Amino acid sequence: MSTAKGRTAALTLAALGVVYGDIGTSPLYTMKEIFAGGHHPVPMTADNILGILSLIFWSLMVVVSLKYVLFIMRADNHGEGGIMALMAQVRHAIPNAKLTGTLMVLGLIGAALFYGDSVLTPAISVLSAVEGLGIVSSSLDRYIVPIALVILVSLFVVQKYGTAKVGMFFGPIIIAWFVTLAGLGLWHIYQFPVVLKALNPIYAVQFFVNQPIIGFFALAATVLALTGGEALYADMGHFGRRPIQIGWFGIVLPGLVLNYFGQGALLIANPSAIENPFYLMVPNWAVLPLVILATMATIIASQAVISGAYSVTQQAIQLGYLPRMNILHTSSQEAGQVYVPAINWSLMVAVAILVVSFRSSSSLAAAYGIAVTGTMAITTILAAVVVRKLWGWSRAKVAVVAGLFLLVDMAYFSANLTKMFQGGWFPLALGLVIFVVMTTWFKGRALLNQHRESDTMPLISFVESIGEAAPTVSGTAVFMTSNPDRTPHALLHSLKHYKSLHERVIIMTVDTVDAPYVPPESCVHVKRINDQFWQVRVSFGFMDQPLLPQALATAGLKELMLDEMDTSFFLGRETLVKQVGMGWRSWRAKLFMGMFRNAGSAADYFGLPPNRVVELGSQIVL
Repeated sequence: MSTAKGRTAALTLAALGVVYGDIGTSPLYTMKEIFAGGHHPVPMTADNILGILSLIFWSLMVVVSLKYVLFIMRADNHGEGGIMALMAQVRHAIPNAKLTGTLMVLGLIGAALFYGDSVLTPAISVLSAVEGLGIVSSSLDRYIVPIALVILVSLFVVQKYGTAKVGMFFGPIIIAWFVTLAGLGLWHIYQFPVVLKALNPIYAVQFFVNQPIIGFFALAATVLALTGGEALYADMGHFGRRPIQIGWFGIVLPGLVLNYFGQGALLIANPSAIENPFYLMVPNWAVLPLVILATMATIIASQAVISGAYSVTQQAIQLGYLPRMNILHTSSQEAGQVYVPAINWSLMVAVAILVVSFRSSSSLAAAYGIAVTGTMAITTILAAVVVRKLWGWSRAKVAVVAGLFLLVDMAYFSANLTKMFQGGWFPLALGLVIFVVMTTWFKGRALLNQHRESDTMPLISFVESIGEAAPTVSGTAVFMTSNPDRTPHALLHSLKHYKSLHERVIIMTVDTVDAPYVPPESCVHVKRINDQFWQVRVSFGFMDQPLLPQALATAGLKELMLDEMDTSFFLGRETLVKQVGMGWRSWRAKLFMGMFRNAGSAADYFGLPPNRVVELGSQIVL
């Protein structure tokens, strides 16, 4: 029991150092953007401050505590979270292909928007922290952007060491951060306890009733207090549900609420503090130490969405929405902890461009929100399908629970659409590009598989026709194919060039199932065709590392023992050629061909021994 508690404590600490940095640094800029930023600042009055505090508190309770921590996190796929895990469950739950296709498109849009959030969060978080230098001395303003760039680049460089190591290093820092948030808030609340009235939701209601238009526009900035909820769900596979829940209710939520209320107390007492209410909560001598702590905390905020982007990418590859990439597992204990170099460096470049282009957290705040709220709404819709179809909830219960969450999500999303031309276009444009990439890859692979099948003969017919006509050489040949019932191109080319077959021929297919992991003992299925030909199907989960040699070894195949030194893996290396008039837009065909040409090696992806791999080329016309 003590070992289990110790492991939970360690995971909770690591989760604090990875998962909660995003939402935990929102006090740096939220109140400032509500009352002084954007194109529709809320007038600075005591009633408005109480109304906004009430709105923030109850949004945190409804959107984060109730929706994500207590509801959405239960909709895990065998421990894995994130919008791709939800998509896998939806695909499994609904047999209607047309409806499933619509929901899959919706899920892909949500995943694409999450990547936009993964770019915006590091930029706005680190910039908002470093901007505290301007409070120390105005002469330091010109160093803000260069310092932010150095910090962000350094963060992406250390990602290769793994989420767990980064998280354990950041855990104590983030605890110090939340203790500081709570302490500063308590200090100011003690001086002006009137702000505690905002715990009553009536103040939020009165704020909207008295100023409905201002209240609507205020939602576009208030959502900054909620950013990080989706990353919390996406990162669940890294640490588990319970450590994340303990961290939220035990440390994160109290720290956030106390700090927001403390900033409200400060603004009621001193409205001029809106220049930067977070840093003006402390005396001048304490600003620089607070800047240093805040900067470290915002590095952690960036880590949350970066880790989430890795998880979403791995799931998208396994589910067939992105081409193969090099994925490194950074922990021997937590299978969900991965590092994707291509995504890491792509995010780094995008974040650097964003910082240089917008140059301030206030400018970036206009771009923030649309991606976050769009993904939140789509997650609610997919979760509603899961609880209805898989959990067996009644329509009435789904309508009440999911309807409430969706109403809140859409209110925030519609308010953020007003920022479209002030920077909100950026995450939408980035999301559109990623959506096109994912749908192009998915459609292209489907079209490619159709051409492969139309150009080959049924496997059984091939086996019967070949009989004993072909000479036999010793050893085992493994031919990989996406359809085990059709003769692989590589097998036909091998027979054509070598004029012979191996004494044992295995037609191997790798499937990805709608579950994160498949037990090693049940992932391999063997079917004997005759003494020479065998069919082998290997199933992996969408979070498994698809290493074929290990899977075959751990499966303990008694009827098909493979000697690695006597086994050759034959892979097809296809060259795609575009044919005019095939119903495939020219630009999209070129995009798919480019991705196909630059996709990671199948041999590397499946962990095949390099000295046992033979690649045979062929040409396919699309």
